Amino acid sequence: MLGWDATDGALHAPATLRNREPILALLARILPAQGLVLEVASGSGEHAVHFARGLPQLTVQPSDPSAQAIASIAAHRRRAGLANLREPLALDAASPSWPLARADAVLAINMIHIAPWSAAEGLMAGAGRLLPPGGPLYLYGPFLEADRETAPSNLAFDADLKARDSAWGLRDRDAVAALGARHGLALAERVEMPANNLSLVFRRRA
Repeated sequence: MLGWDATDGALHAPATLRNREPILALLARILPAQGLVLEVASGSGEHAVHFARGLPQLTVQPSDPSAQAIASIAAHRRRAGLANLREPLALDAASPSWPLARADAVLAINMIHIAPWSAAEGLMAGAGRLLPPGGPLYLYGPFLEADRETAPSNLAFDADLKARDSAWGLRDRDAVAALGARHGLALAERVEMPANNLSLVFRRRA
């Protein structure tokens, strides 16, 4: 778990404190007025708590494939005491079977570049199955873009990720959009975020 510190069983990801407010502001605009929001690869669980607190009209379902992350999410959830934050689910995005049948929105923050491409494929397939027409899939993180110069810090990050695991690395925005299209998900918005990150908002086609 990259750069995380454990305190009393709860993991803390430093990047969460830096990006959670800009992400929440965007989510408040793109998410439905009510319903179930599935976060895939919730990691420490800090984002899930922040979003549940900031969007009380929505129910947030965190998930992760890691037992350590599940324990951390549960610890943060207990501390927060939020009625609209569910117990975490064990969910592997790459699996063809997910432990829930529907969601009104799906989130994946800083996931697809710290996972093999099969996880991105599974994420798109799963979101395509779960979302209703018009339902959003929200991706956040650094991307490569053919029509824009990549920031040196992102190039260095990409090299570092590939040194850790050759299956990891920044993903090409157009390749991700094409993957989404194969599962009925159209790229509806590209939003520039702080620290050379992007928000990509997909919508389930009718």
